[in-house]
Amino acid sequence: MNNISLFNKIDFWVFGWIINLCYPEYYRPKYDYQKYYKLFFHYLIPQKIFRLNSKVKWPVHFTSKIIDSQNIKKGILCDPGDNLGNYIQATNGIIFGNNIELGPGVKIISSNHKVNNFIKHEECQPIIIGNNVWIGANSVVLPGVNIGNNVVVGAGSIVTKNIDSNSIAVGNPCKVIKIKEEYIEDFSAINFNKPIPNKYLDFLK
Repeated sequence: MNNISLFNKIDFWVFGWIINLCYPEYYRPKYDYQKYYKLFFHYLIPQKIFRLNSKVKWPVHFTSKIIDSQNIKKGILCDPGDNLGNYIQATNGIIFGNNIELGPGVKIISSNHKVNNFIKHEECQPIIIGNNVWIGANSVVLPGVNIGNNVVVGAGSIVTKNIDSNSIAVGNPCKVIKIKEEYIEDFSAINFNKPIPNKYLDFLK
């Protein structure tokens, strides 16, 4: 705490409480992540004033679009749509784990249109994405896919089938190319922007 700059402290005092109030599902490091004034001007104002993705309970960039956000369940260190040009369609549901990063241009599509009636959607199981997952820029995740824990999906990949845990996968269609080493970040050392719900404490150990 002694190494936190005065600017960062003021940023939290002035803008941080507004961000925490307006985004009940936003859980990130208190300092040294996204500046709160940037969240205020680049995310909160477009969402709450100009009503872009207004119902979403976490920051979404104004260039991104989330459909049926009420069908999304997510953990901490995870804010789907906070990068540039993300498109997330959760008609059939999407379950995000903890510590997930989506690169710019990532598309996650939980339901296709019916081929014989374009105004209706096909029903299928929700997309499930595990913990500690990074999906690279301009990748597409298609309906019903399960992505395990500790996975990296390479940029530009088209994920059409399940990806096992502890994998690096790339390509169109996306395939596992190697086993991924264990994820080693120490989450217990993070000073979060607000108290973490008890249901996430096991993940932080």
